[in-house]
Amino acid sequence: MSDIVPAELKERLKKGEDLKLLDVREQLEFFTYNIGGNNLPLGNLLRDIEDLEYEKDEEIVVICQRGIRSETACKQLALAGFTKVRNLTGGLLAYRRIVE
Repeated sequence: MSDIVPAELKERLKKGEDLKLLDVREQLEFFTYNIGGNNLPLGNLLRDIEDLEYEKDEEIVVICQRGIRSETACKQLALAGFTKVRNLTGGLLAYRRIVE
């Protein structure tokens, strides 16, 4: 598990990289503002972790509002065998500060 800073994520999205984004906020938060990817609230992650449509060795960027829920999600994904999970440092609040 490692972190990804908002500037790196912004640059990679700008280049058009096909990143696997997993947003672990609640649905209402996701629909209010998102940068794409799949929405699976943290509360549902443990229940649905085996049904994720990600390969265990592909890079997954995990996103939430402040980076706290996504850090928890990254730990759970790592325990389930996902080897390249990355937490967005500071979450979408930090990301929005550099893109808006």
